[in-house]
Amino acid sequence: MSTSVRHLTAAAVLLAALLTFSPAHAQTRDGGWDDASTGTAIAAAATSVLMPRVFYSNPEATVGWKARWHVSALAPALSTVAIGFLNEATLKPAFADPSPCVGCGFGLLSTQAYVATAAVGQGVGVFLLDTLKYSGGNFHFGSFAGQVLVPLALAGVTAGGRIASNEESPEQVLGSAGVGLASGLVFGLVYGAMQAPNCGYSGDLICW
Repeated sequence: MSTSVRHLTAAAVLLAALLTFSPAHAQTRDGGWDDASTGTAIAAAATSVLMPRVFYSNPEATVGWKARWHVSALAPALSTVAIGFLNEATLKPAFADPSPCVGCGFGLLSTQAYVATAAVGQGVGVFLLDTLKYSGGNFHFGSFAGQVLVPLALAGVTAGGRIASNEESPEQVLGSAGVGLASGLVFGLVYGAMQAPNCGYSGDLICW
């Protein structure tokens, strides 16, 4: 066998080995991204509870921007969390792929992506009602940042982290994000329509 043929054979064997090894390596779980994406999903859900309702009060005696914290914001947030727990405990294992990668299984929804984007949807719904219905169309950047931009940034990191960790497929993460955004928007609009941002005549900062 000539030297050139031996070199070509060795190169082909090396290339085959690399191609065989790369997919297995690419599909190994990344625990760091797993933990980070879980943390950002929790932070997004917390933002939807802790962010105050900001509105422009127009009566003559109390004209100006007001902010009120609502305990009732737990209702839509806990609805999202309940669906997340249902998915994690029941739906995801039932639909899991038995061997998509080393040490993990793809299920139905990505719980983290769903929870994080649901917080975005809830924030958008609440912001729209607080701006258009309760503030007469007056725009408040602080409300927009807290209700929309912050959870949107956290949801983006969550989705990227789920894909990078190889816990779920990109299609699964994007589909879960779409479902979360839609359901969160519904929760936010229903909640915002049922609960006005002010605390009635008490003037309290925290509304029950």
